[in-house]
Amino acid sequence: MRPGNLLPARTMTVAWSLLLLLALLAWLLVVEQADGMELGPGTMGLDLPLFLLLWVIMMIAMMFPSVAPVAITWARAIGRQSSGAAQAARITQFVGGYLIAWAAFGLVVYGILIVTGNLVGSHPEAGRWIGAGAFLLAGLHQFSPLKNICLHHCRSPVGQLVRYAGYRSHARDLRVGAHHGLYCVGCCWGLMIVLIPLGTMNIAAMAALAVVVFIEKLWRLGPVFSAAVGVAFLVLAVLAPFQSWLLPGLQHSGPSMQPMT
Repeated sequence: MRPGNLLPARTMTVAWSLLLLLALLAWLLVVEQADGMELGPGTMGLDLPLFLLLWVIMMIAMMFPSVAPVAITWARAIGRQSSGAAQAARITQFVGGYLIAWAAFGLVVYGILIVTGNLVGSHPEAGRWIGAGAFLLAGLHQFSPLKNICLHHCRSPVGQLVRYAGYRSHARDLRVGAHHGLYCVGCCWGLMIVLIPLGTMNIAAMAALAVVVFIEKLWRLGPVFSAAVGVAFLVLAVLAPFQSWLLPGLQHSGPSMQPMT
């Protein structure tokens, strides 16, 4: 979707196909796990290790297609410098570093889910305001300097790849993956926060957010699209206190919250 690929078209096609296949497999696992799980506040009964495992699989499903330009180019550089088991180990380190960054953010999300679950359990009306706050944060983040810096990094990775080449060899690929993963977290944490009011295992919401991430990072008008998404989130923040159907992830099973009058 952007001109100036660093790799031949055939190489890009094969690599993209592999990443999309991995993302598809992750989607299948997530959908299977979500089957039968009710949306609601809290951690859905998952303890921390299981939640983090599921969270990482979700990030593979949602983020791998959009991380392709950097991942493919760095993997190609690894391929020029090593082969066989050493090459596989280096690529594994890169992917591991990237997922470690998202797993660290998953710890934050888990803590937020515990707090919101307790709040909504004791004060059901708090759900509408938590949801409004989540949409407001997501909307403001779309216009923040942090979002712009991180989005620029993800959309123009060439300069960072040159910087990565200067890293010392010790655990370099792990560090590269973690560094790029932190930029992705900085770019997309606001989008992930809206899963709290929409439902952490809301497959439709996850798919929509994955499309948003993909378009933001790879479409030439991605920054404009990002701003439009920010406006949409701000509108949802205004509507959330009065429209409980917008907050399936913050409602317990049973009678729904009644709109405020």
